[in-house]
Amino acid sequence: MEYGITFSRTDAVEHPAPLQYLTHFARTAAQMGCAYGAIGDRLESGLDPFSVLTAVAEASGRMQLITSVLVLPPRGIVVASKQYASLDVLTGGRVIAGVGTGSMFRDYEVVGMEHTDMWPRFEEGVRAMRSYLTPGAAPFVGHFYNTTGITLEPPPVQRPGLPIWIGSWGSNVGLRRVARLADGWLSSAGPGHQSPEQFASDIQRLNAFLIAEGKDPATFPSAVSTMALFISEDQEELARMGGPGYVPRPAGLGVAQPAARPSEDPHAHDMVGTRAACLDKVRRWQAAGIHALFLVPRGPDPLAQMRLLMDEVASKV
Repeated sequence: MEYGITFSRTDAVEHPAPLQYLTHFARTAAQMGCAYGAIGDRLESGLDPFSVLTAVAEASGRMQLITSVLVLPPRGIVVASKQYASLDVLTGGRVIAGVGTGSMFRDYEVVGMEHTDMWPRFEEGVRAMRSYLTPGAAPFVGHFYNTTGITLEPPPVQRPGLPIWIGSWGSNVGLRRVARLADGWLSSAGPGHQSPEQFASDIQRLNAFLIAEGKDPATFPSAVSTMALFISEDQEELARMGGPGYVPRPAGLGVAQPAARPSEDPHAHDMVGTRAACLDKVRRWQAAGIHALFLVPRGPDPLAQMRLLMDEVASKV
């Protein structure tokens, strides 16, 4: 099992030298053994994910850089494909296009796009993007997108094309979409989302869908994204961190979330706890068959938290 670290789109802004902060963050994460550098996306808030990943391209060493997840339809398929391909060239082939619909309708409103057709737009968008990011691929012709006669140069470095991972909370519809369209699955931790045991059950369903699509489950990667990380032996300090939270979303604002599990420990599915508790969680995730955990280190020193995980928890598995 591998580990990824999430670049904050807001923390760097609070520093007097944001670029230096980001490059130091990426360089240190690479040196401590992080295999992935991930970043999320909201159109109105935070630094642009492509700008951040370009800024850390050299400092990130051999880490794979992934958007987790890019809100694809409002971004525009041609523009997003061009950005992914360019970043892949600049990094020597270390980019993964982690995409989804996003969960807030506001991302669609700000670009004047109806959210009511976001799912068919997204599915067509992934197929169109694969056509753009796979040199020599046949054009895609759909209701919303048509890649005929369009060739983006330069193409990505990776062959046969740049890998596309799709975010899904784990419904049958979502997992079928992942199996049909993607090269990897981005799951999510937290109340109402994935636990290691739930993931183990879901991956069996995904594997069946992959086989039906003619894909090999053994070579299909998966990751749990945006998992909070904070390790401490101080129970009061842990209590102050709070849980990952589950706030029911009012109707009409965004995609319906999975049902909450209010009886659970608020840190049942994240990496918040003592060293012993987090070691148990890592072992459970490894036993469940996850390929990677993408962590969001919290607290005043995020890099110290990531080092604590790598040196004193992950090394003991």
